[in-house]
Amino acid sequence: MNNVSSFNIFSKFYYNFIRSFRNIYKNSNLYENKISKTFNNQFEYKPSPHLLSSIIKYQNKKYKVEDFSINSIWKETLNKKDFYKLQNFFWFFSLDLKSSKTSSQSIISNWIKYNNKYNKNSWEVDITAKRIISWLSNHQLTYENSNDEYRSIFDHMIQKQTNHLLNEINNSENFENKMIICAAIILTGLAYKDEKRYLENGLNILKKIFKSSIDNEGFPKSRNINQLVFYLKYIIIIREWFKESQNIIPEFIDENIYYLGSCYACVWQNIKQDLFYNGNYISENEKFDQYLKRFGYKFKNENKEIAGYSILRNKKTILSMDIGSSPNKNFSSDYQSGALSFEIISNQKKLITNCGYFSDINKKYNKLCRSTALHNTLIIEDFSSCDFKKIDSNYELTNGVRVVKKNTIFEENYWKISGFHEGYLKKFGVIHEREIEFYPEQEKFIGTDKILRRKPNKEIKFDIRFQLHPISKVMKTQNNKSILIELEDEGWRFSCDNFDKNIDNGLYFGNKNSYTENHNIYISGINNEEKQIIKWEISKLK
Repeated sequence: MNNVSSFNIFSKFYYNFIRSFRNIYKNSNLYENKISKTFNNQFEYKPSPHLLSSIIKYQNKKYKVEDFSINSIWKETLNKKDFYKLQNFFWFFSLDLKSSKTSSQSIISNWIKYNNKYNKNSWEVDITAKRIISWLSNHQLTYENSNDEYRSIFDHMIQKQTNHLLNEINNSENFENKMIICAAIILTGLAYKDEKRYLENGLNILKKIFKSSIDNEGFPKSRNINQLVFYLKYIIIIREWFKESQNIIPEFIDENIYYLGSCYACVWQNIKQDLFYNGNYISENEKFDQYLKRFGYKFKNENKEIAGYSILRNKKTILSMDIGSSPNKNFSSDYQSGALSFEIISNQKKLITNCGYFSDINKKYNKLCRSTALHNTLIIEDFSSCDFKKIDSNYELTNGVRVVKKNTIFEENYWKISGFHEGYLKKFGVIHEREIEFYPEQEKFIGTDKILRRKPNKEIKFDIRFQLHPISKVMKTQNNKSILIELEDEGWRFSCDNFDKNIDNGLYFGNKNSYTENHNIYISGINNEEKQIIKWEISKLK
């Protein structure tokens, strides 16, 4: 134990030493000279701003650049969130093109005046990457009708910032940031056509990103649906830049779009519902679908299972379950411990829903929404099926879950999804086995949860949660034998014999970085047997 503790102390010391050394180096003249080696290439390919409409939230109201304080904008003290928005220049996409080009270019000139050299805040890699993309894509304001002196400074700063990204991209551990950085490097290579270094390096990095973070099905190894959509958006943007600039589209880009798109069809386009597993919350994928249609992208996938998600559907009902194992800890930054959790959607309304995801890692709700208790699955002694450890500001998976013996049956009048996991085996000697059946003609779900123990040497408490959407109303029947659920114009009955069933308050994180109170039904009991079977039923009231 002492050796492990000493190693951890040494590792932390070494990490902090390397980080401090790198900060000193990046603020040195040596680094300044390195990233300042640019080329006298001219800005040739000018990308259309509308190619970014899948990732830009355009304002209905267009602002004029004259509305901003041109001379003092970079002197203002801002909170972290506003600083990020200001420094990445994505707000330029909300400017009226009738704005003064002179004023727009003055803002950029002033930014260069105060930020010409690297500093850790305004040159943070994801901020820098977005700034490059915005400056190049908003060329009608940032470049047109400018004089030679301004153009020379502008071209130099684009390339200088790109050199910084090339230097830093391998030190970024966030794959989404890497994708943005890679996109900025590639765009610089396309915009400054004679400089092949950026394009070739950018494409090689892009290949590595997909090779290291995408599984054989074309799904992110994180099993994060939100990340899947993010990847698809950016790689399509990159493809459209190649197409518009009349460059040959690399084959691996088309190949990855095909596989990512196929996964996207399975988890979204087939069902038009956001499934709340492993970092997902309510999306704006309807807008992305419009973007795809406008640019001629069509995807298809009729599989019932992908990336550990079993999704069964007909015209009225969707039943989905997480029957996938937890990802490697390197891809677990948004993972939620909801093994064998499930969701039921009836007529486009969520009858049973997981909690969603609070993505702001600086808030206590981020840790809370990862817990098994906020998912529709088994909880033992109020512990989650996975363990997380806080590293820096994020939570990393330390002990994951392996789901085995998965089975999915989909017939016209009978559906079934089943599997079991060993997440509670080490701590409690428990294996959790779950089977959910659906009878479409009767509109009835029957669930069977089994608690399997090798040595039941002491009693353990268990709960099984069934989270409800905030719009649902719930009440017990007078005889306490069942619980009624009112979901707008639908009525459902929840029942479970031989075990206590109650109603509890909870939190719903379906909307990004916000929460709403909801209700959940829970079954509770004490186990001291080798095998305990808990049967429950959810049926529609006729």
